[in-house]
Amino acid sequence: MSEPDAVFYFDLASPLAYLAAERILHTMPIATEWQPVLARTLQGTPSGAHPEGRTQRAHGRQVGELLADQRSHRSLIGAESFEAFRCRDEEDIFRLELERRARELGLQELRWPEPFPFDSVFAMRAATYAKSIGRIVPFAQAAYRQAFAGGRPLDAADNVLIAAAACEMHPSAVLKGAELRSVGKQLADATAAAAQMGIVDVPAVRVGERVFHGERSLEEAAAHAHTAGRPEQARGAPDAAEVADGIAAGARARRTR
Repeated sequence: MSEPDAVFYFDLASPLAYLAAERILHTMPIATEWQPVLARTLQGTPSGAHPEGRTQRAHGRQVGELLADQRSHRSLIGAESFEAFRCRDEEDIFRLELERRARELGLQELRWPEPFPFDSVFAMRAATYAKSIGRIVPFAQAAYRQAFAGGRPLDAADNVLIAAAACEMHPSAVLKGAELRSVGKQLADATAAAAQMGIVDVPAVRVGERVFHGERSLEEAAAHAHTAGRPEQARGAPDAAEVADGIAAGARARRTR
Protein backbone atom coordinates (compact mmCIF):
# COMPACT_ATOMS: atom_id res chain seq x y z
CA MET A 1 0.00 0.00 0.00
CA SER A 2 1.18 3.57 -0.63
CA GLU A 3 2.22 5.93 2.14
CA PRO A 4 -0.55 8.13 3.58
CA ASP A 5 -0.44 11.84 2.87
CA ALA A 6 0.82 14.00 5.72
CA VAL A 7 0.17 17.72 6.23
CA PHE A 8 1.52 20.14 8.85
CA TYR A 9 -0.88 23.01 9.60
CA PHE A 10 0.54 26.19 11.11
CA ASP A 11 0.00 29.88 11.74
CA LEU A 12 3.07 32.10 12.09
CA ALA A 13 1.54 33.79 15.17
CA SER A 14 1.74 30.55 17.17
CA PRO A 15 4.84 29.90 19.31
CA LEU A 16 3.77 26.28 19.78
CA ALA A 17 3.68 25.89 16.01
CA TYR A 18 7.17 27.43 15.96
CA LEU A 19 8.41 24.66 18.25
CA ALA A 20 6.72 22.08 16.05
CA ALA A 21 8.22 23.61 12.89
CA GLU A 22 11.71 23.28 14.37
CA ARG A 23 11.13 19.55 14.97
CA ILE A 24 8.91 18.24 12.23
CA LEU A 25 11.50 17.71 9.49
CA HIS A 26 13.50 15.26 11.62
CA THR A 27 10.51 13.72 13.39
CA MET A 28 8.14 12.75 10.58
CA PRO A 29 9.27 9.62 8.70
CA ILE A 30 7.44 10.58 5.49
CA ALA A 31 7.31 13.69 3.31
CA THR A 32 5.03 16.21 4.99
CA GLU A 33 3.34 19.13 3.26
CA TRP A 34 3.44 22.48 5.10
CA GLN A 35 0.08 24.26 4.94
CA PRO A 36 -0.46 27.84 6.16
CA VAL A 37 -3.87 28.41 7.77
CA LEU A 38 -5.42 31.20 9.82
CA ALA A 39 -5.90 29.87 13.34
CA ARG A 40 -8.40 32.63 14.16
CA THR A 41 -10.71 31.35 11.42
CA LEU A 42 -10.34 27.71 12.46
CA GLN A 43 -11.60 28.76 15.86
CA GLY A 44 -14.68 30.42 14.37
CA THR A 45 -13.85 34.04 15.11
CA PRO A 46 -15.84 36.52 13.00
CA SER A 47 -13.65 38.11 10.35
CA GLY A 48 -14.47 41.60 11.60
CA ALA A 49 -13.16 40.99 15.11
CA HIS A 50 -10.17 42.96 16.36
CA PRO A 51 -6.88 41.28 15.31
CA GLU A 52 -5.50 41.21 18.84
CA GLY A 53 -8.62 39.55 20.18
CA ARG A 54 -8.58 37.04 17.33
CA THR A 55 -5.01 36.01 18.03
CA GLN A 56 -5.39 35.97 21.81
CA ARG A 57 -8.04 33.30 21.41
CA ALA A 58 -5.51 31.03 19.71
CA HIS A 59 -2.98 31.58 22.44
CA GLY A 60 -5.60 31.19 25.15
CA ARG A 61 -6.14 27.65 23.87
CA GLN A 62 -2.40 27.11 23.97
CA VAL A 63 -2.31 28.09 27.66
CA GLY A 64 -4.65 25.16 28.24
CA GLU A 65 -2.40 22.85 26.27
CA LEU A 66 0.59 23.81 28.37
CA LEU A 67 -1.29 23.38 31.64
CA ALA A 68 -2.36 19.97 30.41
CA ASP A 69 1.28 19.20 29.60
CA GLN A 70 2.21 19.93 33.21
CA ARG A 71 -0.28 17.34 34.40
CA SER A 72 0.11 14.61 31.81
CA HIS A 73 3.23 15.49 29.76
CA ARG A 74 1.07 15.24 26.65
CA SER A 75 -0.90 17.79 24.65
CA LEU A 76 -4.63 17.33 25.18
CA ILE A 77 -6.57 19.38 22.67
CA GLY A 78 -9.65 20.78 24.33
CA ALA A 79 -8.55 19.83 27.85
CA GLU A 80 -8.62 23.53 28.71
CA SER A 81 -10.02 26.39 26.64
CA PHE A 82 -9.79 30.15 27.24
CA GLU A 83 -11.13 33.07 25.27
CA ALA A 84 -7.88 34.88 26.15
CA PHE A 85 -5.41 35.15 29.01
CA ARG A 86 -7.63 35.70 32.04
CA CYS A 87 -4.90 37.25 34.18
CA ARG A 88 -1.22 38.19 34.02
CA ASP A 89 -0.24 35.10 36.04
CA GLU A 90 -1.79 32.89 33.36
CA GLU A 91 0.17 34.64 30.62
CA ASP A 92 3.38 34.36 32.67
CA ILE A 93 2.84 30.59 33.04
CA PHE A 94 2.32 30.32 29.28
CA ARG A 95 5.53 32.18 28.53
CA LEU A 96 7.65 30.36 31.12
CA GLU A 97 6.46 26.96 29.94
CA LEU A 98 7.21 27.80 26.30
CA GLU A 99 10.68 29.05 27.28
CA ARG A 100 11.31 25.85 29.24
CA ARG A 101 10.13 23.72 26.33
CA ALA A 102 12.41 25.57 23.88
CA ARG A 103 15.40 24.89 26.17
CA GLU A 104 14.36 21.25 26.49
CA LEU A 105 14.37 20.96 22.70
CA GLY A 106 17.81 22.57 22.43
CA LEU A 107 16.53 25.61 20.52
CA GLN A 108 17.71 29.19 20.72
CA GLU A 109 16.46 31.13 23.72
CA LEU A 110 12.85 32.07 23.06
CA ARG A 111 12.48 35.85 22.72
CA TRP A 112 8.97 37.27 22.81
CA PRO A 113 7.99 39.76 20.10
CA GLU A 114 6.31 42.98 21.09
CA PRO A 115 3.40 43.07 20.65
CA PHE A 116 2.48 39.51 21.50
CA PRO A 117 0.18 38.18 20.30
CA PHE A 118 0.48 39.88 16.94
CA ASP A 119 -1.77 39.90 13.88
CA SER A 120 -0.34 37.37 11.39
CA VAL A 121 -2.58 38.02 8.39
CA PHE A 122 0.06 39.66 6.18
CA ALA A 123 2.68 37.10 7.19
CA MET A 124 0.30 34.24 6.39
CA ARG A 125 -0.50 35.71 2.98
CA ALA A 126 3.26 35.92 2.38
CA ALA A 127 3.57 32.29 3.49
CA THR A 128 0.83 31.29 1.05
CA TYR A 129 2.68 33.08 -1.72
CA ALA A 130 5.89 31.29 -0.66
CA LYS A 131 4.06 27.97 -0.90
CA SER A 132 2.93 28.81 -4.43
CA ILE A 133 6.56 29.21 -5.55
CA GLY A 134 7.93 26.21 -3.65
CA ARG A 135 9.60 28.16 -0.79
CA ILE A 136 7.20 27.48 2.06
CA VAL A 137 9.50 25.52 4.37
CA PRO A 138 12.51 27.88 4.33
CA PHE A 139 10.26 30.92 4.50
CA ALA A 140 8.20 29.62 7.42
CA GLN A 141 11.32 28.63 9.34
CA ALA A 142 12.93 32.02 8.73
CA ALA A 143 9.75 33.87 9.70
CA TYR A 144 9.30 31.84 12.89
CA ARG A 145 12.90 32.53 13.87
CA GLN A 146 12.41 36.25 13.24
CA ALA A 147 9.41 36.19 15.58
CA PHE A 148 10.40 33.81 18.37
CA ALA A 149 14.20 33.67 18.27
CA GLY A 150 14.69 37.29 17.19
CA GLY A 151 11.74 38.81 19.05
CA ARG A 152 10.47 40.68 15.96
CA PRO A 153 6.68 40.71 15.44
CA LEU A 154 5.40 39.61 12.06
CA ASP A 155 2.68 42.25 11.93
CA ALA A 156 5.49 44.51 10.70
CA ALA A 157 6.00 43.97 6.96
CA ASP A 158 9.74 44.70 7.22
CA ASN A 159 10.24 41.70 9.52
CA VAL A 160 8.37 39.45 7.10
CA LEU A 161 10.50 40.73 4.23
CA ILE A 162 13.71 40.04 6.18
CA ALA A 163 12.58 36.43 6.54
CA ALA A 164 11.76 36.31 2.83
CA ALA A 165 15.17 37.69 1.87
CA ALA A 166 16.85 35.02 4.00
CA CYS A 167 15.43 32.37 1.66
CA GLU A 168 16.08 34.29 -1.56
CA MET A 169 12.59 35.71 -2.07
CA HIS A 170 12.72 39.22 -3.49
CA PRO A 171 10.95 41.75 -1.20
CA SER A 172 9.02 43.45 -4.00
CA ALA A 173 7.80 40.09 -5.30
CA VAL A 174 6.66 39.12 -1.79
CA LEU A 175 4.82 42.41 -1.29
CA LYS A 176 3.07 42.06 -4.62
CA GLY A 177 2.35 38.35 -4.17
CA ALA A 178 0.92 38.77 -0.67
CA GLU A 179 -1.56 41.34 -1.93
CA LEU A 180 -2.87 39.22 -4.79
CA ARG A 181 -6.56 38.37 -4.50
CA SER A 182 -5.77 34.83 -5.64
CA VAL A 183 -3.32 34.39 -2.76
CA GLY A 184 -5.89 35.57 -0.25
CA LYS A 185 -8.37 33.10 -1.70
CA GLN A 186 -5.84 30.27 -1.50
CA LEU A 187 -5.30 31.01 2.20
CA ALA A 188 -9.02 31.19 2.89
CA ASP A 189 -9.70 28.00 0.94
CA ALA A 190 -6.87 26.14 2.69
CA THR A 191 -8.20 27.22 6.09
CA ALA A 192 -11.73 26.13 5.22
CA ALA A 193 -10.46 22.79 3.92
CA ALA A 194 -8.44 22.27 7.12
CA ALA A 195 -11.55 22.91 9.21
CA GLN A 196 -13.42 20.33 7.15
CA MET A 197 -10.61 17.85 7.88
CA GLY A 198 -11.06 18.35 11.62
CA ILE A 199 -8.29 20.85 12.28
CA VAL A 200 -9.41 23.11 15.14
CA ASP A 201 -6.13 24.74 16.19
CA VAL A 202 -2.42 24.88 15.38
CA PRO A 203 -0.01 23.23 15.35
CA ALA A 204 -1.64 20.16 13.88
CA VAL A 205 -0.51 17.26 11.71
CA ARG A 206 -2.86 15.20 9.60
CA VAL A 207 -1.71 11.75 8.53
CA GLY A 208 -4.26 10.24 6.17
CA GLU A 209 -7.58 10.78 7.94
CA ARG A 210 -6.14 11.09 11.46
CA VAL A 211 -5.41 14.48 13.02
CA PHE A 212 -2.87 15.12 15.76
CA HIS A 213 -3.04 18.46 17.57
CA GLY A 214 -0.25 20.06 19.56
CA GLU A 215 3.53 20.19 19.45
CA ARG A 216 3.91 17.20 21.76
CA SER A 217 1.81 15.01 19.47
CA LEU A 218 4.48 14.93 16.74
CA GLU A 219 5.89 11.59 17.88
CA GLU A 220 2.41 10.07 17.87
CA ALA A 221 1.82 11.42 14.35
CA ALA A 222 5.20 10.05 13.26
CA ALA A 223 4.41 6.65 14.72
CA HIS A 224 1.07 6.57 12.91
CA ALA A 225 2.78 7.56 9.65
CA HIS A 226 5.33 4.81 10.24
CA THR A 227 2.69 2.10 10.58
CA ALA A 228 -0.14 3.43 8.37
CA GLY A 229 -0.56 1.99 4.92
CA ARG A 230 1.33 -1.19 5.77
CA PRO A 231 0.01 -4.74 5.77
CA GLU A 232 -1.11 -6.10 9.11
CA GLN A 233 1.88 -6.16 11.43
CA ALA A 234 3.55 -9.44 12.08
CA ARG A 235 3.23 -10.90 15.55
CA GLY A 236 5.76 -9.33 17.88
CA ALA A 237 6.23 -6.20 15.76
CA PRO A 238 6.12 -2.91 17.71
CA ASP A 239 2.78 -1.14 17.86
CA ALA A 240 2.28 2.59 17.25
CA ALA A 241 2.82 3.52 20.91
CA GLU A 242 6.13 1.65 21.00
CA VAL A 243 7.21 3.32 17.76
CA ALA A 244 6.32 6.72 19.23
CA ASP A 245 8.38 5.98 22.33
CA GLY A 246 11.30 4.99 20.13
CA ILE A 247 11.03 8.18 18.06
CA ALA A 248 10.92 10.30 21.22
CA ALA A 249 13.95 8.49 22.67
CA GLY A 250 15.87 9.05 19.46
CA ALA A 251 15.03 12.75 19.50
CA ARG A 252 16.24 13.05 23.10
CA ALA A 253 19.48 11.28 22.20
CA ARG A 254 20.12 13.70 19.32
CA ARG A 255 19.61 16.71 21.61
CA THR A 256 22.14 15.42 24.17
CA ARG A 257 24.94 14.75 21.66
